[in-house]
Amino acid sequence: MVWARDATLQLADGPRLVSRLWHPDGGGPWPVLVMRQPYGRTIASTVTYAHPSWYAGHGFLVVVQDVRGRGLSDGRFDGFTQEASDGAATIRWARALEGSNGRVGTYGFSYQGLTQLLNSGGGDGLAGGGDDATALPDCLAPAMCGLDERLHWASEGGAHWWALGLGWALQLAAEGCRRRGDEAGWWEIRRSLRRGRFTDEGLALLERHDPAGMGLRWLRQDPSRPEGWTVHTAAPALLRRPMLLIGGWHDPHLNGVLDLWGRARAAGGSPDLVIGAWSHLDWDGGLDTTLLAFFRRHLQGPVQPPSPPPASAEGAIRLQCCATGAWRTLNVPGGNDPQAGAAAAIGWSLHSGGLAAIRSDEGELRPASASPLGAGGGGVVVLVHDPWRPVPGRGGHLGTEPGPVERADLDRRADVACFTTATLEQALWLLGTFRLHLRVSADQPSFDLCAALSEVSPDGRSVRQLTTGVARFGTGAVVGDGYRSLALQPLASLVGAGQRLRLSVAAAAWPLIAVNPGDGSLPAGGSSSAHRVISLTLDLKGSQLGLEPLIRAN
Repeated sequence: MVWARDATLQLADGPRLVSRLWHPDGGGPWPVLVMRQPYGRTIASTVTYAHPSWYAGHGFLVVVQDVRGRGLSDGRFDGFTQEASDGAATIRWARALEGSNGRVGTYGFSYQGLTQLLNSGGGDGLAGGGDDATALPDCLAPAMCGLDERLHWASEGGAHWWALGLGWALQLAAEGCRRRGDEAGWWEIRRSLRRGRFTDEGLALLERHDPAGMGLRWLRQDPSRPEGWTVHTAAPALLRRPMLLIGGWHDPHLNGVLDLWGRARAAGGSPDLVIGAWSHLDWDGGLDTTLLAFFRRHLQGPVQPPSPPPASAEGAIRLQCCATGAWRTLNVPGGNDPQAGAAAAIGWSLHSGGLAAIRSDEGELRPASASPLGAGGGGVVVLVHDPWRPVPGRGGHLGTEPGPVERADLDRRADVACFTTATLEQALWLLGTFRLHLRVSADQPSFDLCAALSEVSPDGRSVRQLTTGVARFGTGAVVGDGYRSLALQPLASLVGAGQRLRLSVAAAAWPLIAVNPGDGSLPAGGSSSAHRVISLTLDLKGSQLGLEPLIRAN
């Protein structure tokens, strides 16, 4: 029978970190699984993972720890900056626990994913594990996370993740209120989130209840520039350890997972990669049996030598189709099977007689796979962004209700330009990252481009959004003519014969990103009386929508 108890780690600088331990039945010893998180050790990320007792029932001693300043652990919570030294100390402590066989694996998603990567520290041996191999887990399974705070946690395309960033920062702030006994503050945050008012009120709430917090700091920084942002490092020795990387097509951290895959490969590792048709909190049944097999292979079997894998070794890449739910295994280092390789060469140019924003069926996407940038496309379309009624953002990887959504009503708006392919004669497998190149000029110092790729039913009544992307241009400077580039969220989907593809382009996606005021200042919320009307001119000559490979060979 599985049983649980609490245990305490005394850190060298004084604070005590409290963990809940789940023990298997019997005398052991057992390998240890560690999760470190800021939401309360008894919750244990059961929103996406099986309860720790399930893993304990399969022969693992499971440790879920309240990080510094959260739950019952001492100290001041300071976000990611505290986790390298505390993580290294926790791994060493876990190896020596009563009942441990000295072998440790780590797991968890989001914040709990990054804590697995920050326990390696620098080479000085002080901030983290340094050169001490005992501070590194024997294997790890980071999910839905990344190392770059700007690009993998807070923004994309130069625009903050507004609704997501505020929502998460307020969740952390509410936990701070709870620890301080500030019930009024906790309820103020809770009501704002529940009523959907947080996208307008969130900054003020953070300034009152968590003025030194990581989330507010991010929202005050310019996401269009790397200066002042933290890019964390993971030691090459850690990246060479057996690693299972987990991502979701509808998760905002997917590019962080793909970046980790590339970093691990470059360091000589051979990580496994699994990407499902999942959002951040909905894994459609979870991945626990896969995790169990991974940890059994690397922690319950014979001890593996610490040397890196041979250069020819290949990690498994498993991808789930968003349309059918079927799984594909890719074996080529570049990340494409023969079908995916054919799809990667696909491209289209944009054409319109000027009515693509008035009539959703007027603009065209014409095949241009063999045309270089600048050789295709034609026509001019003018979009007028009215801040009184900004185009809503919906679904995708940045929506508060993420995933595929119906958007026919959005495409009927006169401030959304639509470009549609001819009817597909055969099914089309799409795997990779769509990138739009488009010449745009504006009559204000700054503007946004917000794009969506959808599949259109044969009768044209259903427009199912597959993936989205946003980009902000001209902040702090007068905008001139020129090509703009916008990347959409990576995807894997099968579009059936008889369907059509559509690219929709708008100048807002509220509240996924803040509404651009147009004056060159940093956007920070919804529309105000000071927001300007912005007219965008889309010159379609030389335009291109292309599909790039999901991952590239080293």
